[in-house]
Amino acid sequence: MGDIKVGVIGTGFSAMAHIEALQRVPSVQVVAVASARLSHAEEAAARYRIPMYYGDAMELIQDPDIEVVHNCTPNHLHYTFNKAALLAGKHVLSEKPLSVTVEESDELQKLAREKGLVAGVAFIYRHYPLVEEIKQQIASRTYGKPHYVLGGYLQDWLLYETDYNWRMDSRLNGPSRAVADIGSHWCDTVQYVLGTRIVSVFADLGIVHPVRYKPKDEKATFTNAAAGLEDCERVEVDTEDFGSILVRFEDGTKGVFCISQVSPGRKNKLYFEISAEKGALRWDQEEANRLWIGSRDVPNQIQMRDASLMSSQAASITHYPGGHEEGWPDALKNLLLDYYSLIGKRKARKTDETSSKFATFNQACGVMRIVEAVLQSHERQRWVDV
Repeated sequence: MGDIKVGVIGTGFSAMAHIEALQRVPSVQVVAVASARLSHAEEAAARYRIPMYYGDAMELIQDPDIEVVHNCTPNHLHYTFNKAALLAGKHVLSEKPLSVTVEESDELQKLAREKGLVAGVAFIYRHYPLVEEIKQQIASRTYGKPHYVLGGYLQDWLLYETDYNWRMDSRLNGPSRAVADIGSHWCDTVQYVLGTRIVSVFADLGIVHPVRYKPKDEKATFTNAAAGLEDCERVEVDTEDFGSILVRFEDGTKGVFCISQVSPGRKNKLYFEISAEKGALRWDQEEANRLWIGSRDVPNQIQMRDASLMSSQAASITHYPGGHEEGWPDALKNLLLDYYSLIGKRKARKTDETSSKFATFNQACGVMRIVEAVLQSHERQRWVDV
């Protein structure tokens, strides 16, 4: 088939992670990168030996040699570039959210279906080996039927009033921040593991810093470079820093999760615990190679990530022997391997597409509906159906 030629839009944290992961995927070649600042695109191209760079994303999208577009831009640009790429006949892998409104997401998933293109969203956490192992254990009813799930996603990178990022601006990020940014990952991961959808929510959200101080010099995501107040401008914030959300699933399972970007000491703690009839399973992204198995009548266990001890499905996305830690960059690589495997099948005109595990535009649109319901629930202070 030859190499699949890829263009990446963006030069921030997500874009650089995508480029590095793409370099670990066989038969894929990143041939172009674009940024609103041409100098940033030029710098990224030089660093990663990418032959072409653009100061206009639309030029990259219209490049006839590019078959796949990775959209790693700020949220408010997702819809525009995703739609343009689909209309240009390109396969698309978008960072989440798919767009900032349900209406835009609906339009994109319908367009992708009409065009027959491979359209995915970077919900990465479903691609960890032990997450897949839990999914297989739940599906096989090893511990019986699940009845309750709890968990959350906690960070501390926005703890101080002087912490500022473009995500604070709802014009760029959308009407939800913590829920859309990290709560969406929790919802996608747990729905994937349980094999059932969230159908109603009851949410209580909060803002710790209704006023923040934006540095006059732009800072990158996750940097610790607080500026003095004299070097900042005062900005009012209207999106949530944290929240607690009750959920009901389609199959009758119930649960609760919390999200926070203001929890000291929590760097990237996505975790969930599923209680079933005969046992419980708990996974924590900050200890991604360990699975806690809870029991009532025998001692609890810790299962290590080891291909020889897991299901064939989980073993297939485990790339190193047990004891060799695999983490977030490896999960992103697993996502890309899965995504490009489907594109390869399409190019080879193979019909077996049943094994794909990445989040589709349609599934990402479903997560957008959950975020919308959470915002409505908080505003109305009652249960809201998704």
